[in-house]
Amino acid sequence: MSRSMRRRLTGRVVSSKMQKTVVVMVETTTRHPVYGKTMRARKRYKAHDGASSCGVGDLVRIVESRPISKQKAWVVEEVLERRKGA
Repeated sequence: MSRSMRRRLTGRVVSSKMQKTVVVMVETTTRHPVYGKTMRARKRYKAHDGASSCGVGDLVRIVESRPISKQKAWVVEEVLERRKGA
């Protein structure tokens, strides 16, 4: 997969207790196919953070990569916003 074709997602860091790994929660909204109500879907991704620069509450952009471990196939591309009070 070429570098420009990789998926990119934006979400909040909910855990940074592992070494060089953060858990990022990505929230998406979709419309129910029959009733039309807007629904929220949340998914948690484990992402590689080699510099350990992310903390809980940071808004980050993650990018798809080759599998790094059993559950980790995303890498933190950049920190968009630091948490309040850091």
